[in-house]
Amino acid sequence: MSSQRFKVGVTIHPQQCTIQELRDAWRRADELGVDSIWFWDHFYPLYGNPNGNHFECWSLLAAAAIDTRAPQIGSMVTCVGYRNPDLLASVAATVDQLSGARLVLGLGAGWFERDYAEYGYEFGQARDRVRLFKEAVPRIKRRIEKLKPGPAGPMPILIAGAGEQVMLRLVAEHAQMWNTIVSADQFVRKNAVLVEWCQRVGRDPREIERTANVGGLTTKVLDQWLQAGLQHFILRLAHPFDTKELARVLKERDA
Repeated sequence: MSSQRFKVGVTIHPQQCTIQELRDAWRRADELGVDSIWFWDHFYPLYGNPNGNHFECWSLLAAAAIDTRAPQIGSMVTCVGYRNPDLLASVAATVDQLSGARLVLGLGAGWFERDYAEYGYEFGQARDRVRLFKEAVPRIKRRIEKLKPGPAGPMPILIAGAGEQVMLRLVAEHAQMWNTIVSADQFVRKNAVLVEWCQRVGRDPREIERTANVGGLTTKVLDQWLQAGLQHFILRLAHPFDTKELARVLKERDA
């Protein structure tokens, strides 16, 4: 096992469960000592019964802000097309105040067509959603600066994406954290592209924390990811919210 220090977070899937089961899940993760707790931002289940129970991201974050002590909570990730960007900035700042400066504002361009169709948002092409994202992020940052009282702390921005021409450039320009869903080998390449963008825009790449959504973390796989440059492992926790793997990885972190 590598001696490198790393963080362990968990995305709790807010679907196919009751609100009490969800609350029990984030409390158990919190008690285990996770570094971060996340919820995705969708309106319908992503798997299983398409019409099963599903809960809204920012309402959950407001509750978890008061109900947990984990160093960070956040959206993994919130779609900029689902809310007016200025409103999103205001919501996030309020949740950060509730959390005592623990919120990470995780942002993404969106991909789940059903959310858009059912809620009356324009889905368009991927390039349209990326263009909207490119416009929304600076707007969110400007609104945060104007808010009274604003966030309770620095409220880092996490950007999720792997697109080498636009999304990784936006990470270099705006984010304090980066998230992606790729293999460890792909991560090495994407990370190199991110470093290149940082150099081009005059940013120190060490200012950006590398996170990824990962699973099947044997000691060997965990080492492979650490060698690839991953700093913050985000595990998935789905109903019935069995925390055995999470507890095992946290022991590896603390070893």
